[in-house]
Amino acid sequence: MSDAYTPRPEHKFSFGLWTVANRGRDPFGTEVRPVLDPVDAVALLAEVGAWGVNLHDNDLVPIDATPAERDRIVSDFKKACERNGIVVPMATVSLFTDPVFKDGAFTANDPAVRAYAVQKTMRAMDLGAELGAKIFVLWGGREGTETDACRRPDDAVKRLREAIDFLCEYSIDKGYGYRFALEAKPNEPRGDIYMATTGNYLGLIPTLAHPEMVGVNPEVAHETMAGLNFTHAVAQAWEAGKLFHIDLNDQVIGRYDQDFRFGAANPKNAFFLVKFLEDVGYDGPRHFDAHAYRTEDYEGVKDFARGCMRTYLILKEKAARWNADPEIQALVKEAHEAGQEAPSFAKYSPAARDAVLNAPLDRVKLAARGKKYERLDQLTIEILLGVR
Repeated sequence: MSDAYTPRPEHKFSFGLWTVANRGRDPFGTEVRPVLDPVDAVALLAEVGAWGVNLHDNDLVPIDATPAERDRIVSDFKKACERNGIVVPMATVSLFTDPVFKDGAFTANDPAVRAYAVQKTMRAMDLGAELGAKIFVLWGGREGTETDACRRPDDAVKRLREAIDFLCEYSIDKGYGYRFALEAKPNEPRGDIYMATTGNYLGLIPTLAHPEMVGVNPEVAHETMAGLNFTHAVAQAWEAGKLFHIDLNDQVIGRYDQDFRFGAANPKNAFFLVKFLEDVGYDGPRHFDAHAYRTEDYEGVKDFARGCMRTYLILKEKAARWNADPEIQALVKEAHEAGQEAPSFAKYSPAARDAVLNAPLDRVKLAARGKKYERLDQLTIEILLGVR
């Protein structure tokens, strides 16, 4: 393997315990791989060259564990991370697996269920802080409906806001310093999930009591399920200063949540995503929220994990080549410099107003300009196919 594609700590590649320890169960078939203990999962990640491991609370500590069992498990896990040089950059909470959340967690109709969800999240925050995490992801997989007869959707939004505000206060109270990253998904496991897209969450965040503490965790598969352009969602989050974390995987539009190896389904889309992250200097974790094929044993899981990181680094190299290609950059420059004589409306003033109103802008002439985007896109394909 080329040294150029060998993961290093500065790449900040991380995987969830739920990814490499996924046993391959699906709705039509039982598990195909044996249980992988969290301590062994950490060793596996170190072997393949990962930097970090992330976890839901119950990925590590069973939901019914006693306090003594909890402390033993966490102690063993911390020692495994130290022994293998693996960090825990992010933690999250499972508010979707247990039957208590069948009607939602923060948005459930039962106030006792909502209180339990907040309680469970606070304890997950305690766990994450103990392990050194500074990012806390919230994914509301059960925060939705099969029938809107069950509640008014605006009530659900109010309940969600109330919970997030409370958790922010808890982080402040405990001095944890968390940044909360909200993760959207359009459907599955619920028929419709309230916060369906990253844009939904970007709209919610300014209404929170502590918007400065809250950002987003966009996931490739989740936006793609809705037929959306993931890079555009990431760019909007970045431009708003809200890209706190990112989940990398792959997905075919219109399918169930597939969580393929990064770049496995749409390498061109993955290229533009990697290019964007590298061009803007995103320095947060590059987290792979994906699963190995059900056909694989744990050697295959290692191949999967290595493949996620290797593909990212290959695409990073391709992006650098794209940025350095003289013909490509000439086309980009031409596209961006056309019409530079037009008046600016970056800031309103009477002078700017009059300049725009009086500018001799010929729509027919403007429409006649060819953009050369066909050539630009073909050159991009040739970079990706390795012939340029």
